[in-house]
Amino acid sequence: MLKFAPWKDYKAVTRDLKSITEDETLLELERFAEKWENLNTIFAYLADIRKVIYTKNAIESLNRIIRKSVKTRKVFPSDDTDFKVVYLAIQAASKKWTMPIRDWRQALPALIKLINIICASSKKLNLLITTK
Repeated sequence: MLKFAPWKDYKAVTRDLKSITEDETLLELERFAEKWENLNTIFAYLADIRKVIYTKNAIESLNRIIRKSVKTRKVFPSDDTDFKVVYLAIQAASKKWTMPIRDWRQALPALIKLINIICASSKKLNLLITTK
């Protein structure tokens, strides 16, 4: 952008570009702040559980397999056939998955503890609701 500006206007152009980039940076920060509550929820989990949550390679791999199977078959005579193609693609993909989920051994006790806490709190909540 600056290479197209004449030398005599260089300072004015850079000053204007700086103000534009500062405005864009402020807008990006505001957008990030608006979404922070959604992003912040992952930090409520223990580190072991977070490692299991944000490993998304398996999900992306499955999406790729489903897209490939749907793409190779151009025409679906009915709704059942497209569901069947997706189902068969998932079945074929699940046979290929031999690697365990990374850090699953560390995350499993934490997940069990979390589930027990959730179940206990929901039982208490149910008891409070039914007694009122």
